[in-house]
Amino acid sequence: MNAVMTEACLTFRDLTLGYHSHPAVHHLNGSVKTGSLTAVVGANGSGKSTLMKGIVGVLKPMAGSCLNTRGARIAYLPQQSELDRSFPARIIDLVSLGLWPRRGLLGRTTKEDREEMAKALMAVGLEGFENRPIDTLSGGQLQRALFARVLVQDAELILLDEPFNAVDAKTIGDLIQLIKRWHGERRTVMVVAHDLELVREHFPETLLMARRPIAWGETKETLRPENLLRARHFDEAWHENAPWCEPDHWDEHLNGHSHDHAGHHHHEHGEIHERPDHESGPRAA
Repeated sequence: MNAVMTEACLTFRDLTLGYHSHPAVHHLNGSVKTGSLTAVVGANGSGKSTLMKGIVGVLKPMAGSCLNTRGARIAYLPQQSELDRSFPARIIDLVSLGLWPRRGLLGRTTKEDREEMAKALMAVGLEGFENRPIDTLSGGQLQRALFARVLVQDAELILLDEPFNAVDAKTIGDLIQLIKRWHGERRTVMVVAHDLELVREHFPETLLMARRPIAWGETKETLRPENLLRARHFDEAWHENAPWCEPDHWDEHLNGHSHDHAGHHHHEHGEIHERPDHESGPRAA
C-alpha cells in the first residue's frame, strides 16, 4: 500500500467540542487516514455536525486537539439549512467563492479561473446556469452548485455535512460519483450521511457516533447490528435525562454490545456526549 495512504490526515487527541460550556463531542481519540473515504453516521444530535465544525476550525476545542497532520487544504460544505439563500447572488458568484483561498477576497479572476469554473459547472450538470440567481434553485441544483464550488477549491481534505438532504435521487447519484472521483484522486473525504444502505454501498469506512464513537473502521464491520443497537442504547440513555458524564456506568450496562475491529487499532474509543436539544449549535451567518 502507498505510504501516503496510510499516513494520518487528521489526528484527534482527547478532542472535546461543545457550545456554551456544554460538551457535544467528548474525549475523541483516533485518526483519519490520508486518501480515505469515511461516512459519519448516527442519530440526530449525535455530534456529527459538531465534529465537522471542530475539524474545520469553526468550533475551537474545549479540550484536547484536532491536528491537521499534513497541513491539508480544507473544503467544508455545511448543511443547506445553514446557508442564507436570500443573498442576491448568481450561481457563478457562489462557485467563485471556491477561489478565495488561492486568490484572496479581492483577487481578480483569471481566464484560467473562468475556464476552471466552467468545467466545474459542467461536471455537476449546471452548464449554462452561470447567471441563475441562487434563490431560484431547487435543493438539488443548489447542492450541485455547492459541489462545483468544492471542485474549484481543489482541497486535499473535503468535509461534507449531510450533502444528500433535500436532494433528488438523480442528484444523489451524481454527487456520489463526484465523491468517488475525489477519493480516486487520493483526497481525504468525510461525509455526514443518514442513509445506511447508501453508506454500505459506497463508503469503505464509517464512524458510528452516539455522542461518543461506538465503532470506527470498515463499513461492513462498523454497521453490524450489535453496533447499531449499542448506538441506539446510548442515544436513548441520553434522551432519558442521563447525567452529563457517566460513560463508565453506560459501558457496564452495554458491555455485551461492545465490538472492536481488528486491523483498525488506529481508532480508539472516546466518550461523546451532546446537549439534548440539538446538535448544530449557533447557526452560521
